[in-house]
Amino acid sequence: MNIHEYQAKEILKSYGVRIQEGIVADTAEAAVEAARQLQASTGTEGWVVKAQIHAGGRGKGKTKETQQEGVKFCTSLEKVETVARNLLGNTLVTVQTGEQGRKVNKVLVAQDVYYKGESEPKEYYVAILLDRSKACNVIMASTEGGVEIEEVAKHTPEKIIKVWVDPVQGLQPEQAKEIADKLGLSGKAHEGMVEFITALYKAYDATDAVQFEINPCLKTSDNKIIAVDAKVNLDDNALFRQPALAAMRDLNEEDPLEVEASASGLNYVKLDGNVGCMVNGAGLAMATMDIIKLSGGEPANFLDVGGGANAQTVEAGFRIILKDPNVKAILINIFGGIVRCDRVANGVVEAYKKIGNINIPIIVRLQGTNAEEGARVIEESGLKVTSAILLKDAAEKVKQALAE
Repeated sequence: MNIHEYQAKEILKSYGVRIQEGIVADTAEAAVEAARQLQASTGTEGWVVKAQIHAGGRGKGKTKETQQEGVKFCTSLEKVETVARNLLGNTLVTVQTGEQGRKVNKVLVAQDVYYKGESEPKEYYVAILLDRSKACNVIMASTEGGVEIEEVAKHTPEKIIKVWVDPVQGLQPEQAKEIADKLGLSGKAHEGMVEFITALYKAYDATDAVQFEINPCLKTSDNKIIAVDAKVNLDDNALFRQPALAAMRDLNEEDPLEVEASASGLNYVKLDGNVGCMVNGAGLAMATMDIIKLSGGEPANFLDVGGGANAQTVEAGFRIILKDPNVKAILINIFGGIVRCDRVANGVVEAYKKIGNINIPIIVRLQGTNAEEGARVIEESGLKVTSAILLKDAAEKVKQALAE
């Protein structure tokens, strides 16, 4: 689950991670008041107004309606109000949103942390994520902060520091010191980075996160280490034990069909193709998408109804797939292991009759327990549903359906 920058910073601050202070606002007037409060509490003489959407590249993005940058530095309260007004309620387009963009419902008004002092500010990159290949967390850091880490990895991979953390022992003091050393820090800044990484890892571990990305992580001109931006991704499977974090979910930032699928207990991801697919099991779903590609089609979605597929889940899956106007055919691919194929077939027939007015081809491939009985149920239903047993047959029938 993704969360907004302001929410991520709230989490970090609660675990002792130093952040760029800010206040979230949903109106231009509230943004001005936030700026006033920050000036009173921090003494800042400038403010940064940041659009809050679940996408990166906000600084280079612009709103469709007002051509306002998604991140803007302001030196007056009047400018704060103008920028906030140009962002709120408008659609921000970035490299990650695509042309459709995302509506800005909130802005974060933050203090200026690039002030003058005894030394020049310096941006770093710090991230923690799960390395599945090593079955442990890895801390990544680089002196090349403020830029896309993918570009650093491509052109100067030697500038990326990696330290793996044993899941049993946890982060060791010498590991945090090693990162600060390799970043070339010394004195107060070195101590600050050690404290920053230690607190950051504590927050990451305690919140069941799968990714923390701080870019930039700033060494201020007076050698403080702070998070200027924060991207946090939480493990959906662990939210049952993180109710406070689960409450941070912003449904406005998610695809409506994905939200509906989640409410029905389905794993659904919308894609841009023309063949809808409904499958039980993530691995089989990936194979089904390959089948669709081989048949000359493009998958319109990833939809896993789980091992206990029944009439209710099949009906919910149908309704969600049919709401996508790009879908020209549906392939249902079920392996009867935990669930019996004849039960799924009856569910398909029941859902078809209940929904009604389905005018696109449906191919049902059943394999496993009671597969023949399931195929018989489909064939004897009298509905416009075609059954298949082999993967090859399913692919051919999808191809034929698209050609008609």
